Order: sequence, then structure tokens, then C-alpha cells
Amino acid sequence: MKAALHLGVLALLVCVSGQLLAQATPGSVPVKKPTVDTEEWEFNLTVDGYIIPDGISYVDPVFSADYKKLHLEGRYNYENLHTGSTWVGYNYSHGSIDDGDTWEFDVTPMIGGVFGRTNGIALGSEVSLQYKTKVEASITNEYVFDTTSKSGNFYYAWPQLTYSPWEWLHVGGVAQHTVAYNTPAKIQRGFLVGFSYKKWEYTTYVFNPGIAGTTVVLEAGVSF
Repeated sequence: MKAALHLGVLALLVCVSGQLLAQATPGSVPVKKPTVDTEEWEFNLTVDGYIIPDGISYVDPVFSADYKKLHLEGRYNYENLHTGSTWVGYNYSHGSIDDGDTWEFDVTPMIGGVFGRTNGIALGSEVSLQYKTKVEASITNEYVFDTTSKSGNFYYAWPQLTYSPWEWLHVGGVAQHTVAYNTPAKIQRGFLVGFSYKKWEYTTYVFNPGIAGTTVVLEAGVSF
């Protein structure tokens, strides 16, 4: 019943978002990190709401700031519940879809500090490869070295592949390996449906659909 309720939430979101965006000017998909040549600071705020079956649902905000090659980022409830992290990274980009190139590759290696329920040092990266405006493969991952206990070390990853039939719509597959909550599946797999409007983006993720532990993530993001 709970899985059916979560999938119902997804259907409602898709229907409402489709009505709102039917007449909208197409936006970028997904919300795009600024290029390294940008002269001004650029900011992005993404908030994920996790609906956990038989568990504690929670909100996971991520705020980032970019200036040329410098990348700064802050997260909460990301590595673990009641845990924050701060990051610094280096932006590298090759090609530009906005400038008419067919391919675009972006990578940001980062180092961060983790504090709260989990304490440690983390090494991570954000990588994306985009073909025209239609297909994008990306992964956000990190390895956390727990400074209080070696047994607390862990690897986190969120890979996804999206296809955009129109600029304002993207669909695709997604996976996740996390320790923030427990599910029957060690690696969660699922699908996503997202819509963009100007600088805003709304995406629904469904992990482990149709099996025990189905998790729904409702995401909203804005760049400014």
C-alpha cells in the first residue's frame, strides 16, 4: 500500500508539472553548473525530500557557489542524518553545448570535511558528459574516511542517465548507494521524471519500484 501511495505521489507531480509547463518557455535541463569562464559568482540550491517506507523521512539541502574554476559546496543530511559537510573543488570543462559544440564534459574533483553524527574527511567528484541537449550521463560520488572509527568508512554514489525529448522535460534511469538510510537493496535502482522552468527544476525519483523498500525522492532546484 505504501509503495502504491508513493507512486501515486509521482503521478500527481507529473500531471501537475505538465500542466504548469505546457505553455512555458523551455529551460535548461538539468540545472547547469556555471562554466569556468563565468565572471560572476553563480549559486545553486537543491533540496531533496526523501519519503522512506517504514523509516524516517527527511530533507537533504545542498547549496553550491561557483566562481570561474572555484567550486564551494555545503550539504546537510547527505552523508548521514544530522550530518553536515563543506566542500571545495576545482571546475574543469571541455566543450560547450551552449556554444554549439556536440559534446560537453564537466568534472569537479573536491575535498570536504564531514561533521555531526558522522565525522571525517571526504574525497569526491561531480562528473557529467552531455551529448547535444538530448542525452546526459552524470555521477556524484565520494569516499568518506571516518576519523572516529575505521569501520565507519563508506562510499556514496549517485549515477544517472537522462534523455530530454524537449528542453523542459527529462526522463531516465538512476541508482544510489547510501548509508543515510537502510533498504533491502544495497544498491537502489529506479527511474526519474523532471521538468524545468526558467531557472527552476523539479524532479521525482523512484528507487526500488515495485519491491519492498520503494523510496520516493522529490527534488526542487534553482540557480541564481
